[in-house]
Amino acid sequence: MSQATDHTALPKGRDIPILLLGIIGIGTSGPLIAKSVMPIPSLIFWRNLAGSLIMSPFALRRGEWKSPAQRKAIRIAALSGFVLALHFIGFFLAMRFTSVAAGTALAALQPIFSAIYVRSRGGHIARLSLLGMLVAFASVFIITGVDLKISLRAFEGDLFAIICAMLSATYVIFGSKVQSEISTSTYTTVCYGVCALTALPMIFITGSTFIAFPKVQWLWVGLLVLGAQLMGHTMMNLSLKRLSPVVVSLVVFFEVPVAAVFALLWLHQKPSAGIIPGVIGILIGCTIFVMGRNS
Repeated sequence: MSQATDHTALPKGRDIPILLLGIIGIGTSGPLIAKSVMPIPSLIFWRNLAGSLIMSPFALRRGEWKSPAQRKAIRIAALSGFVLALHFIGFFLAMRFTSVAAGTALAALQPIFSAIYVRSRGGHIARLSLLGMLVAFASVFIITGVDLKISLRAFEGDLFAIICAMLSATYVIFGSKVQSEISTSTYTTVCYGVCALTALPMIFITGSTFIAFPKVQWLWVGLLVLGAQLMGHTMMNLSLKRLSPVVVSLVVFFEVPVAAVFALLWLHQKPSAGIIPGVIGILIGCTIFVMGRNS
C-alpha cells in the first residue's frame, strides 16, 4: 500500500514542514476574522480573489488544460471552489447562531466525515484509528470549553457547523482527487477563483460594503491572504498530493489550540483552562490513530 492510498500513513519528509506551516496559517484565520469588521461576503470574496490571482501566474505557466483528464480535473476544482464558498458561509452562520466554542468544535468533525467517505469507497481505516480520531475530536471540546445551550437558535447553529464540517471534508476530498492530474497551483487558482465568484453576489444581495473600507481593514485582509489562504489552505492542499485526506483533516484539529494562542496574543482573549489537557488529548488521539495502521 503506497502512502497515497494508506489512509493512516504519517507525513514525512517535506510534508512535515508543509503541514506545520498549514496549521499555523489556518490558526491565524479566526483571530484575524475577529479583528476585522469587513462584512463576511466581502471578506470571503477578497481573500479568495487575492489567493487566486497570486497563484494564477504559476498555473498559467504550467498550461494544464490541454488533456481531457486535466479539463475534467479543472471542472472538479471549480466545484470544489463552490463547496469551499458554502463552507465559509456555513461557518460564519454557525458563529452567528451558536457559540463560537460550540461552532468551532462541531466544525472539527471534518476528519470524521472524511473517514466515513473513505470507508464507503472501500478504503481501509482500522477501528483503532477511528477510536483515536474520536479521542482527538473529544479533546477539541475540552479546549473550547463548550457550554452546549438548549435553544432552537443554538440548535440551528450547531446544524450549520455540522454541515460546514461535511462541506470542508468534501473540499479536502476533491482537492486530493484532482491533484493527481493537475498541480496545486492550477487547482488553487481555479478553486479560490470560483469561491470568490460564488461569494460576489452575496455582497450585493446583503447590501454589504464592497470596497470602501479603512486601511487597517485591508491590512487584516492582506494578513488573512498570506496566513490562512496561502500558508494555510494552499500548504494543506499541497500535502494532499501525497497524503490521505483523512490524515490531512486530522492534522486540522491542531488549528484549535493554535488559534487560541493567536487569540491570546492579538485579542487578549484568555484561553480556556482545558487547552493543555486538550492538546495532550489530541496528541494521544493522533497516536492511537497511527497505531491503528498495524491492527
